Amino acid sequence: MDRSVTALLHEVKEGNNEAFNLLYQSVYDELRRIASKVRFYNTGDTLNTTALVHEAYFKLIPDNDRTWENKNHFFRVAARAMRQVLIKQARFKNAQKRGSGTPNLSFKEEIFPMDEQLSHEILSLDQALTKLETIDERQAKIVEYRFFTGMSVKETAEVLGISAETVKRDWRVARAWLIRELETSS
Repeated sequence: MDRSVTALLHEVKEGNNEAFNLLYQSVYDELRRIASKVRFYNTGDTLNTTALVHEAYFKLIPDNDRTWENKNHFFRVAARAMRQVLIKQARFKNAQKRGSGTPNLSFKEEIFPMDEQLSHEILSLDQALTKLETIDERQAKIVEYRFFTGMSVKETAEVLGISAETVKRDWRVARAWLIRELETSS
C-alpha cells in the first residue's frame, strides 16, 4: 500500500513504528537530494551524502515526541538534524586537534573529511546563527535550510510556508548580518 507522507506522519504520531520506517523509505531520496547540496560536503562523494542522511535519521529515531505536523515540518526537523550532525563533526575535529596529536582516523572522519579551517568556519557560523535566532528566527531558519541543507529558495519557501520573494529578501539580509557578525568575531 502506497501511503502519503502526511498519512505516514499521522501514523508515526499515533505510535506506529512500522510507519516510521515506511516514512524514512518514502523521504529517503528527497533527504539524499537535500544532503547532496550541503555546501560543506558537496564533494561529489556519494558516501558523504549517504552518511549525512543516515546520521540525521539516527537523530530523528529517538524523537519520542514525533509530533510532525506535516511533510514540511518533518523536513524542517530533518534539516536541523543535518545541521547538528555537521556541527558535531566540526566539534569533534576541533577536540581532536587539542588531543595527543596522534592521527587516529575514525569511521566518521573517513565519511566526513574536515580540515581544521573548515571545522572552525562551521563552528563560527553556528555561533553566529544561534545569535541570529534570538534576533530573527525566520532569517536563521532560512540560513539553516539554504546553507546547511542546500535547499533552494523555492524549497525553503515551501518548508516555511512563505513566498519565495520573502525568502530571497530575508536571505540577503541574514547573509549581510552574518558576514558582519563573523568579521567582528574573528
